[in-house]
Amino acid sequence: MSEEATGGGSGKALELAQRALTQVLNVGVDGAGPFKGAIAVAEESFKAKGGDVDAAIAHLTRVHVRLAATTGGLTGLGGLITMPVTVPVGVGGYYLLGARLTGGIAHLRGHDVHSEDVRTAVLLTMLGSAGTEIVKDAGITVGTKGLAAALAKVPGKVFIDINKKVGFRLVTKGGAKGVINAGKLVPLVGGPIGATIDGVSMKLVGGYAKSAFPLAPPDAPAGASRR
Repeated sequence: MSEEATGGGSGKALELAQRALTQVLNVGVDGAGPFKGAIAVAEESFKAKGGDVDAAIAHLTRVHVRLAATTGGLTGLGGLITMPVTVPVGVGGYYLLGARLTGGIAHLRGHDVHSEDVRTAVLLTMLGSAGTEIVKDAGITVGTKGLAAALAKVPGKVFIDINKKVGFRLVTKGGAKGVINAGKLVPLVGGPIGATIDGVSMKLVGGYAKSAFPLAPPDAPAGASRR
């Protein structure tokens, strides 16, 4: 079994995995410089759609699908961030967009994107089926309250192992079944075709996020708290 699959690996691999997690969350979810974070873009969509959560989520998803299909990840983000050398630049930029979209949907559904459980859920969700496999392998059952609520019940050791596996997925391009990198897995794909696949993949990410983050209950920790 590979190091990625087991969550093990050399000190260097673990360092790269941790850097990937930190950068995707700190920039993709929180924002940095000219790159707006998940809450900021979610609130913009919420206001643009007159306070309709579902319409805001649909709008936010369309915006990120368009960005994924036209900017090629980091293109247009300038020299804002340098991902670990083992993560191709285009893939790294796609992760940032995927994390922001997922975090934005979580926020609109009333979840606190600053909490550890939600942030890990964001990472797992944007990996698509690869993230689902990690959750399944950890023996976690996701109920009607969503992925973040399920993670809150996981023992610390298992939680740490999940984050390690997510990190390895990030630095190894998400695995063959990851939604995020579908476009990167097609050899010799042309620009227009690759852009189309990236856009379709981002739309799938939005779908995963809607399933992973149902509307939070009224007594949930502070998030968007939309009703």
